[in-house]
Amino acid sequence: MEPQSPNLKTTPSLTLGRFHISEDYGFLLPSPLMPLLSCQFLTGYREQRLAHLTLSFITMGYVWQEGETQPKEVLPRNLALPFVEVSRSVGLPPILTHSDLVLANWTARDPGRPLEIRNLDIIFSLPGGESLRGFILVIVLVENAAVPGIKALVQAVNAILQPSPESLLQALQRLRLSIQDIKGVLGQMHDYADPDVFYAVIRVFFSGWKDNPAMPAGLIYEGVSNEPLRYSGGSTAQSTVLQAFDEFLGIHHSEESADFLHKMRDYMPPSHKAFIEEIHSAPSLRDHILSSGNGQLLAAYNQCVEALVALRSYHIAMVTKYLITAAARAKGRRPSQLPGPPRALEERGTGGTVVLRFLKSVRDKTLEAILHQSG
Repeated sequence: MEPQSPNLKTTPSLTLGRFHISEDYGFLLPSPLMPLLSCQFLTGYREQRLAHLTLSFITMGYVWQEGETQPKEVLPRNLALPFVEVSRSVGLPPILTHSDLVLANWTARDPGRPLEIRNLDIIFSLPGGESLRGFILVIVLVENAAVPGIKALVQAVNAILQPSPESLLQALQRLRLSIQDIKGVLGQMHDYADPDVFYAVIRVFFSGWKDNPAMPAGLIYEGVSNEPLRYSGGSTAQSTVLQAFDEFLGIHHSEESADFLHKMRDYMPPSHKAFIEEIHSAPSLRDHILSSGNGQLLAAYNQCVEALVALRSYHIAMVTKYLITAAARAKGRRPSQLPGPPRALEERGTGGTVVLRFLKSVRDKTLEAILHQSG
């Protein structure tokens, strides 16, 4: 026999394993159920927030996939365990929150261009198409419009401590402008989110399993608890912006409203909640203005309050359009069109409140904060 040429490649024997083909199942993937995910490989806060965002969207899609009439009552352990684990790491509840839906769910198409809706996309979506995208991105822009206002709070608190009346006046003027900008940006909702789609398709996926007649017992997180757990759905009350503005301006809400707003702080990232508490513990702006006798500061403060009242009145009109009016239209719609009207939360927000009563109370209590010059 002639010796084999050293230049010839040795061909390995043909096996199925080299091609990820199973001896038992062929091209089928054996046991394709999702493995139990572990959070131990997540490095840092940003990855943990992204994991919470991902798992919250999967959870809401799973629970509400058949609509409000047939919600899932058990979250499978391969989803429940990692979701609860990462939730504990970031200090958020294991449910979709405002910090997931909005704060962590956007990306700029061109980072070098301004933040505007044509230059933005959402990272994760649910049923609702362009209306869902528009709904989320308008609120992203609302949060962005609040940035000068948030900076103004810091400037104002420091101006009271110094004290510097000029800096405080400037901060109040910046806060008023920011609140007015928020109202203007919120108006884009009419252009980018269809009320009928929001009411009939999108809204249920923001719903929670606390104070929700569709899931009165709550949701069992398999492998975490044998008893159902209850968490509120997404709500604008989970945004830190207006709660921080309220604390700074010294606005006191009714006992019922204040109780709900304080509960919603547990659905914020802990550092954002701590910011509100820091503003609360700062010297009272109202007391400082009244004791100073400075008419310019008092007028600037009142303009901030008036701008906040106008924003809350506008929000009431928007909720009326997207909830109350849309509900009335849904009842008269033919079955062949959009899904039938959701019944369980018909007059409630996805956070579980009787929404218009709550919003009007918050607006009216804001108006009561107007200051009057003594003597």
